[in-house]
Formats: sequence, structure tokens, C-alpha cells
Amino acid sequence: MPNSTPMIEARGLSKFYGDFSAVRDMSFEVRRGEIVAFLGPNGAGKSTTMKMLTGYLAPSEGSSRIAGCDMARDRLRGSALLGYLPENGPLYPDMTPSTMLEFFADARGLSPARKRERIAAVVEICDLRSVFHKPIGKLSKGFRQRVGMAQALLHEPEVLIMDEPTAGLDPNQTAEVRETMLRLGKEKTILLSTHILQEVEAVASRAIIVHEGRKVADALLEEFRKEGGSLAKTFRELTVGEAVGV
Repeated sequence: MPNSTPMIEARGLSKFYGDFSAVRDMSFEVRRGEIVAFLGPNGAGKSTTMKMLTGYLAPSEGSSRIAGCDMARDRLRGSALLGYLPENGPLYPDMTPSTMLEFFADARGLSPARKRERIAAVVEICDLRSVFHKPIGKLSKGFRQRVGMAQALLHEPEVLIMDEPTAGLDPNQTAEVRETMLRLGKEKTILLSTHILQEVEAVASRAIIVHEGRKVADALLEEFRKEGGSLAKTFRELTVGEAVGV
């Protein structure tokens, strides 16, 4: 069950590109033990917000914290507590999952014993045994997503931020990735960006809806269902004129 400790904090985050506002005054918290869906149409500002949360992109205004670490002032310590899976995350196609995980473990400074332990753990969690020594460039998109997730989990972070983790996957691959997220959610704090309503219903307990760079709703899923309502109905009402993922 979630507790009151905020593990992800957005405080007035804004990102401007000239006169264009990609994100405006975005504020929310994700508590320890929550799986929260960050839901919005394409172009709503989800990816930009996630990049600011992780410290990858500097905000024009506002601040972000991961497990209490200010990601502008103490990014290295915050990054040690964070696993980030960007949309279409960069992988090395000529590497195998084995060599790539070795590379990232060395980059993160894991000791030889810890490296062996954590690689074995993430291979089991993400079910990579059958492709462990195959070139990443030869793998299906579903397996590439699992490799990306394994990399994000390698250093055993407390917080996971995942941007469209099932984008472009077939139904079987999508189900497998969702099952992995549910298992991880028993121990981790997860913020999941998506525009797919079924994704939210399958894995999350709470949804934050964004539209045109602004937060327009933030509630537990059961709150959206009260008085004959639904998450889909609320989404449509708040994002008029946008396509709804189903």
C-alpha cells in the first residue's frame, strides 16, 4: 500500500520554446508504493514533463525531486535512485542483452559481485534468458522493450519512470510488459506515461490527466467511476477534439 512519502515531485514545472508552452505549471506528487498513470493525448506534454522530472531536460520554471533529491542541484544522487525508460529508448543494436547490461553495470560502478547478482536478477524479472546472447538489433520490439526495462532496473532503483512502455507492441507483448509492471509495482514507485486508457485500467491505481501542457485532473481510478462516470468519459470531456487511445 502507498504511504505518505513523496518519491516523485513536480513543483510548478514549465517548459517554454519561444512563445510555445510545452508544459505549464505542472505540479503533482507520487507517493511510495503507487503506480500512477500520466495520461494524455499525443502532444499533451507527457514526455517533456518526464524528461524534466528525470533531470534530462532543464525546466524553464519550477523544480523536480526524486526521493527528495532536487534533480537540478543533486542529479547524480537522484539518478542513483531512479530507473528511466524513455519512449523508444536508445539501445545498442550490435550488443547483446548480456554485453549491454555489463556495460551499464560498469558505468554505474557496480562491483563485480553486485554486477553478477543484479544482471541475474533483471534477466529473471524481464524474462530475457532466451535472448540473452542474441544481438539486440535482431530482437522483436517486445524483447527490446524488456532489455530497456532491464537496464532501468539494473541498479535496483526505488523509483521507475516509464514513457509509453508498450507503444508499438502486439497484444501478447503488451500483456507481458504490463504483467512485469504489476510485479514491479509491489516494491517500486512507478510513474507510467501513456495515452492508452486500457493501459491505465490494467496497471494503475491513480491517473493524472494532462492536456495542452496542463494538468486537468488527478484522482484515484475509483473516483473517476463515481456517479456513473468513467475514466474514458472524463478523458474525453477534458481533451475535447483529441483522439482517444483504446
